Amino acid sequence: MSFLVAAMTWIAPFSLSTYLPSFPDIQASLGASELDMQHSLSYYLWAFAAMTLVYGPLSDAHGRRPVVLWAFCAYAIASIVCALAGSIEMFLLGRAGQGMAAAAGLVIGRAALRDVFGGAQARRVMSTVMLIFAGGPAVAPIIGGVLQDWFGWRPVFWFLAAFGIVVWLIVFLRLPETLPPVARVRVPLSRVGHVYRDALTRGRFLALVVMTGFNFGGMFLYIAASPFVLYRHLGFEATEFWRLFVPLMCGIVLGAWSSGRLAERIEPRQAVRIGYGVMAFGIALNLMQAWWLEPTSFNVIAPVAVYAAGMSFAVPNLSLMALDCFPCQRGMASAVMSAFQLGSNGVIAGFIVAWAAQALPRLALVDAMLFATSLMLWLWFARRGDRGHATASP
Repeated sequence: MSFLVAAMTWIAPFSLSTYLPSFPDIQASLGASELDMQHSLSYYLWAFAAMTLVYGPLSDAHGRRPVVLWAFCAYAIASIVCALAGSIEMFLLGRAGQGMAAAAGLVIGRAALRDVFGGAQARRVMSTVMLIFAGGPAVAPIIGGVLQDWFGWRPVFWFLAAFGIVVWLIVFLRLPETLPPVARVRVPLSRVGHVYRDALTRGRFLALVVMTGFNFGGMFLYIAASPFVLYRHLGFEATEFWRLFVPLMCGIVLGAWSSGRLAERIEPRQAVRIGYGVMAFGIALNLMQAWWLEPTSFNVIAPVAVYAAGMSFAVPNLSLMALDCFPCQRGMASAVMSAFQLGSNGVIAGFIVAWAAQALPRLALVDAMLFATSLMLWLWFARRGDRGHATASP
């Protein structure tokens, strides 16, 4: 089950980062600007975020399996549109289509896991998925860099179309339906808005959603800025994107593996505290290197890898806490989480990266601001929870 869900969720990071080494070539081929290329990230993420709000209720009402199969068919078509694009407008349309379709894998995969597993086992399996998922952001730009170096940018999107077809086959052959008809919740279209409004007015749930999104956003900032960081600040080439993404993968793998191993020994809140401690250490290192040291691959990348380790230790626990706020509508809860995460990442890619990536101290400062916001929310959440337990005690 972990492998199946990880395969479904791999669609998202592959769509996001496989084409990053091709930015200069796409820009020259389609007569685009740097801002257009950043919009190719933000359009993908905003379309992704919008569709998560659709896939959640759909999968709660009709089951997980049929929704994700239709979505992956659409993903392959959108990837072909990108491969054949003759203008930046057509390319951006294809990217938005990829985002609309790829959202199904993340939303439905996370909900399907929670359908099947509970308690410490759910935490362990969620960490295993993150462990497998971590390979996506690392492997994708390496493959993209090789394809770009050998063939140019269009075969990158033919590869993504083929990848979508392969994942569709895996899901079709191996994924069982995890939500039986008796457990399905059909929300009338007129009530969908009310359901989401109810979710967004629950302070504890909303805090967990923002924490999860901003924690991931601190790492995504460097993924979105990777063409600037690697080409402009470090002087690397298309085939050297592994220098950033492999350390990130190692950090995510270490954090997720540790979280899974300790799932039955420590409470979720304790795990989150440990994760925040590691993230704080990574942020401090990043600020110091950005302001005081000359940029080298080790100085720039190692602190981000440390941050990624703490993030992947904390996020599985935060995600499960958020899903458990709505035990009968986990698809909806997963949709809200994904919508915020991807929507905020779209804002980062569309409005922040082009400015922040001009100088490494700017990137480090924005990273620290995202983390500080998440940390303050966690301190509020922890204090509120502790008061609740104290009040309930005799």
